[in-house]
Amino acid sequence: MARADTHLIRQSDMSDSVIELKNVWKIFGSDANAAMDAVLSRNLSKADVLREFSCVVGIADVSFSVEKGEIFCVMGLSGSGKSTMVRHLNRLIEPTAGAITVLGQDILSLNDAELRNVRANRIGMVFQHMALLPHRTVRDNVAFPLQVRGEPKSRRWEVSQRCLDRVNLTGYEDRFPRELSGGMQQRVGLARALASDPDVLLMDEPFSALDPLIRRQLQDQFMALSAELGKTTVFITHDLDEAIRIGNRIAIMNDGRIVQIGTPEEIVTRPTDDYVRDFVEGISKLKLVFAHSIMVPINEYVPARPVNFDESPRAHLGSDLDHLIDIAITTDHVIVITDDAGGDVGIVDRATLLRGIQGGKA
Repeated sequence: MARADTHLIRQSDMSDSVIELKNVWKIFGSDANAAMDAVLSRNLSKADVLREFSCVVGIADVSFSVEKGEIFCVMGLSGSGKSTMVRHLNRLIEPTAGAITVLGQDILSLNDAELRNVRANRIGMVFQHMALLPHRTVRDNVAFPLQVRGEPKSRRWEVSQRCLDRVNLTGYEDRFPRELSGGMQQRVGLARALASDPDVLLMDEPFSALDPLIRRQLQDQFMALSAELGKTTVFITHDLDEAIRIGNRIAIMNDGRIVQIGTPEEIVTRPTDDYVRDFVEGISKLKLVFAHSIMVPINEYVPARPVNFDESPRAHLGSDLDHLIDIAITTDHVIVITDDAGGDVGIVDRATLLRGIQGGKA
């Protein structure tokens, strides 16, 4: 299945917001509340807050929602606030202001016992450094969340084995973390997060410390698991290639603020400012831009010379530029774009295709 088809199917299945943040702020420092009041009343900048109150703005006025089954990637440079933001979702960090709803619950209203229950049963988290328990075997590390919940040993081992099978670690159950490679340890961490069968996964740069080949393999494995299990995921990364590869949508952060949210195609083809433009400058558009974005509607197409559409090749509206180029190489005719029902909906000719490759340059 093509990337575009997968994206369209996932979007069509999304009907419920699982995560919602509204105007969330985090200001670090002993005078955070006064700094927050000053920000709201005087519109202070991050630098102003540091100078006047010796406080640091971690995240500023962050709002977004994540739909059921979506992989929502958050990316930015070091210090942009992405890791601070994700720790608000399970209240590892308390916000200075704003509202956070996860799975229909006001996370900020939960007492300690309720919050522990949500963390143990409904929200799983995978960190860059997994902090596996060195004295426990792989099986016992994966089963640890179930032990905390008081599950019997037979149940813990059954679930642990199933999760290890899913991440291709069958046969390593009795090994210790020190006997595993970095990539294998990350897979143990992912299996441990899956063991409690959470509704939401929070992944904070889980693959960033790995070699490129191992990283790509784990990305593939994660995407396959996500498709199989339908977990709603917030995935933190500093790597745009990674975000584009796995995300349904991407949020880009800068100085604690979200500066753009969109699909990979929207981020790459329509950056909102110079900061985003610098990020996407070197990204190839061939696998990210699709026929539905560049085609001319068939009833608006004005050919330079008479055209017989019956002789034209067809391509689905979810076809990417790479596929359209392959078709264009083999024909002198325009390409007719079809919808899911097979109906003709648009035209891509050579000029349209070249503009798509350029990225809409005037």
